[in-house]
Amino acid sequence: MTATSPRRRALTVSSIALGLAMVLSAPAMAADLVISNWDGYMAPDAMAAFKTATGVSGEVVVHATNEEIMGKLIAAGGKGYDVVFVSSPFAEVLNKLGLTEPMDHAKIPNLANLYPEATKLPHDVGNAFSVPYTWGTTGLCYRSDLVKTAPTSWSDLLAPSDALKGKTTMLATDRWLLAAGQLDKGFSVNETDPAKMAEVKDLLISAKKTLLAYDDTTFYSKLVSGEALMVQAWDGWCNYGIAEKPEIKYVIPKEGSDLWVDTMVVMKASEHKDDAFKFINFMLDAKNHAWAAQNIDYKVPNKPAMESLPADFLAKFPNMAMPVADLVKFEQLRDVGEAQRDYSKIVSEIKAAQ
Repeated sequence: MTATSPRRRALTVSSIALGLAMVLSAPAMAADLVISNWDGYMAPDAMAAFKTATGVSGEVVVHATNEEIMGKLIAAGGKGYDVVFVSSPFAEVLNKLGLTEPMDHAKIPNLANLYPEATKLPHDVGNAFSVPYTWGTTGLCYRSDLVKTAPTSWSDLLAPSDALKGKTTMLATDRWLLAAGQLDKGFSVNETDPAKMAEVKDLLISAKKTLLAYDDTTFYSKLVSGEALMVQAWDGWCNYGIAEKPEIKYVIPKEGSDLWVDTMVVMKASEHKDDAFKFINFMLDAKNHAWAAQNIDYKVPNKPAMESLPADFLAKFPNMAMPVADLVKFEQLRDVGEAQRDYSKIVSEIKAAQ
């Protein structure tokens, strides 16, 4: 989700990346493959290395958000794209719409590098139509030198102490904003029961009064500067703050986290499916996948890749060393179907509340 540094996935949704997305939004037809990905989400020389390894050329086009690329894929029936990086709920939607090609495991031998748990993810058991690329958690990122008591619960964010009021941020994206309230209430992160979601809405409207901002892109910078003291954060994005200020810490609240997964899918409309499988196999090479872990600071579901990470890197970013068995205990975000409209309506009402 970089324009200045491969570590800054956040910049993909910044004005810089949105500009790039406008320039690069149309698939380039000269290459053998068209890959749609977030900016900075793979090595800058990945396509050149892929061509050297396979003889297949590829062009990367940038999407800023899942919603942006989904609109294009649905409108075009997937035509013009070969491999697309999307988060797992969106991969589910593409599959339900018949836009994804079944994964040919015989053509992706590096699937063997995946942790066994990564082959059993609820959204796609057996990797029938998607291959996980990164995965992680959402929790609380905070200034340990400025917060008197380390947070342990989502309520520390949603009903903060007086010292933290006006010094906290929450994620603006529907699923993660709601997940904080769902988890605090002890509900599923895929909860759709109207009565329970009404409770979540009331809780988040109350929490809004204590916030500095809703922020999906600069919250870690606010922590670094001290403008914010505690934020809701994806684990990798908290690492961006830790990289600049070691006093920043990450914790998963006692009520838990969601399990988010970003995936690779092959479009059924692709005219280069064999080469698309070659690309996915290339990305699953341990060395290539380790690049993602070390440069975008996200855990990857690739066992040899994770085992190759330097000890000092894991010491600097402790959440990168989270055992896979602990990670997959959390509930994965799923496609909630028609309830997504209800989610969007609830979020709109929360943000509009005074």
